[in-house]
Amino acid sequence: MNSFIQRGIRLTGTGSAVPLTSLDNHQLSQVVTTSDDWIKTRTGICLRHILQPSDSLTVIATQAAQKAMEMAGLGPQEIDLIILTTSTPDDLFGSAALIQAQLGATRAVAFDLTAACSGFVFGLVTAAQFIKSGVYQKILLIGADVLSRWVDWSDRRTCVLFGDGAGAVVLQASEHEHLLGFQLYTDGAQNHHLNLSYQAHEKTLIDQVYVGQGTYQPMTMNGQEIYRFAVQKVPEVIEKALFQAGYTVEQVDWLLLHQANQRILDAVAERLGLPTEKIISNVAKYGNTSAASIPIALDEATRQSQFKKGDIVAMAGFGAGISWGSAIVEWGLI
Repeated sequence: MNSFIQRGIRLTGTGSAVPLTSLDNHQLSQVVTTSDDWIKTRTGICLRHILQPSDSLTVIATQAAQKAMEMAGLGPQEIDLIILTTSTPDDLFGSAALIQAQLGATRAVAFDLTAACSGFVFGLVTAAQFIKSGVYQKILLIGADVLSRWVDWSDRRTCVLFGDGAGAVVLQASEHEHLLGFQLYTDGAQNHHLNLSYQAHEKTLIDQVYVGQGTYQPMTMNGQEIYRFAVQKVPEVIEKALFQAGYTVEQVDWLLLHQANQRILDAVAERLGLPTEKIISNVAKYGNTSAASIPIALDEATRQSQFKKGDIVAMAGFGAGISWGSAIVEWGLI
């Protein structure tokens, strides 16, 4: 018999951080053949923030985490677990442990979780399981990515889309359940539509013994296929999560999607029958920040007092893998 106490999960703090250096569409047109009108018409993006070589993902992730902990009223020694959702760590072995050290959260277990642009939603559901089982009570969930390191800056189909940033939330055990439902999916057969693959070069150690050494190659993406996938699958996964939660689309107060492209946000909302005023969007200011996009938008909306206690927020992430997922949250942060 399981002796752990079953409990709910509640979001108690949010935070975000982006690099100081930014690149607008006019400046980007000096790097690659494009224009402000071309980018805005196709993506809705006007600006993206770019991490400088002297800086690191660990730094901006730590800044976002500190802001979330401050809002939650928690010190570093009170955090039980740190989950960093990222596809671009500073260290291939993971960056969560270094963030733990930077925060001084020496009691916390820390690990990385990789699910690309779906990372924050996958991380939220993962964190919830630790709380629901009673193993941990206070969890720091961070979404952070530095895709400027891995885009091909001569390819205008991809380099115009992405920016760098970090967002974080504090999740705590609660008597009332605020994560009302979720659905997660993966389709590896479509992996080739969006990836950042390793390319090895053969090196001879001794006769007939070889190793492959190399590095990761710039990101490749079939934009049309990703658009079709997102517009079809994201409304479906939201409706399934709402059904699990016992809610209908009409009861959704806010739609908070991964900030990939304004056209995708609008198309998903249209398919769900949700009005434009219910869409949380900041893609114009940051571009696609991968696992950071949902928590950055969540933090901005929180600090601008857009949410009211009891609001139903439908979140959804989607991206490389191919992976996608939705979480239905009842807003409980005052």
